[in-house]
Parts: sequence; structure tokens; C-alpha cells
Amino acid sequence: MIADRWGVTDAEVAQRYPCDDIVTHPAGEFWRGVTVYADPGRVWPWLTQIRVAPYSYDWLDNLGRRSPRALLDLPEPVVGDPFTSAGGRRLGAILSVTPQRQLTGRVAGAVMSYVLKPDRGGTRLLLKINVPARRLSGLFLPLLSVGDLVMARRQLLNVKRLAEQ
Repeated sequence: MIADRWGVTDAEVAQRYPCDDIVTHPAGEFWRGVTVYADPGRVWPWLTQIRVAPYSYDWLDNLGRRSPRALLDLPEPVVGDPFTSAGGRRLGAILSVTPQRQLTGRVAGAVMSYVLKPDRGGTRLLLKINVPARRLSGLFLPLLSVGDLVMARRQLLNVKRLAEQ
């Protein structure tokens, strides 16, 4: 599918992600990844702040509100908590969490897993999104893939930049 991969290796695409156990037969699968030159302990707090802001294009998905540029004193994520926030609204739910390793949640039917993998003095920040078959089909799935690529790429690059500071 067009735009289903960005910044990931074939080996990263082939591995299992927590979202694979939740959506076993997805209509669409998208993979995103970036290398962060910081250890997982520095990346994790920034990643978990997606609970309060989207960290992509704030003017679009956060109604102009700027995602925090400083770490907040947030508790560790817990299953059942809201997964993210956009435009001041809490969205989705956390489905699975392993501190400093993975955060999985559901938003608008899609299930996504953020995975942190230590990698030669840094961290691979990987994102896989599984879209259930009942949610989307036909021509809309490629459009979703392209739209997600733009937004997820910005989000991962922003988390990378902030964690590397």
C-alpha cells in the first residue's frame, strides 16, 4: 500500500507489536520509525506526553494549542487512561503499557503501538498502527495511510528532537 512505511527496516516490519494481538486481521497496517540519539529512559517521558498533546502539527490537530516543550510531572500511563489528547479533548484509551518499552492504545478504532528498542547508543522509536477491517476499506485506506504518514512523521520527529535536547 502507498505510504504504509516510513523510516523502518524490513526486520522492524516483520516483528510482532502489541497491537498485533489486539487487531489480528487488520484491513491496513502502517509502520513508522525514527532513531533517537538518547537512551529509552530519556525518550519514554516524551512519548508518554502524547497523553496530553499530539506533538505533530499543532495548528491542525491541536487547534493551534502548542504541545508542551518541557516535561510535565505526569504519572506513569495506566491501562484504561485516555491515550492522547487533541484540541483539548481526551481521546482513546491505553490498552497496554510496559514502561520504557511500549505504549499501546486505541483511537478512533485504530490500535497503535509505540515501541522503544535500544540501538547502538540510542533508541529506535517505532510506531505500528493496525486498522480493523470493519473500520475502513476501499479507497479510503490509502488516503488514511498518506494522512497518517504526514502526521505520524511529524510526531516522531518532534519527540526525537525533544528527547535529544
